[in-house]
Amino acid sequence: MFRFEKLDVWQKSISFSKAIYLITAKFPSDERFGLTSQLRRASVSISSNIAEGSGRKSDTEFIRFLDIAYGSVLEVVSQLHLSQSLDLLSEAVFQSTYTLAEELTRMLSGLRSSLEPGRRG
Repeated sequence: MFRFEKLDVWQKSISFSKAIYLITAKFPSDERFGLTSQLRRASVSISSNIAEGSGRKSDTEFIRFLDIAYGSVLEVVSQLHLSQSLDLLSEAVFQSTYTLAEELTRMLSGLRSSLEPGRRG
């Protein structure tokens, strides 16, 4: 098993991507190369950056990849807002996905903080 596979935040990010894939599967086909693609790529980037960063030689490098993953969560949130404003998402789906994004950012921040110099025991 790889280091990243043991991380709760990586497992949560996989669940988040799955949710995004299920949501975007219901988007109109004319959005296939627009919001569907953007949302899927950004959500996959989260787990990918956690995985890649975990394999780096230093915690400082890992933190950089966690920052990128955090940015990808925010990218998804921005795109969810647009999707909702275009009536591609219901309020309930938006809120539940937004809540997942908030939880994921908290987890990323917590892991990042634990890796900062002087914070490890």
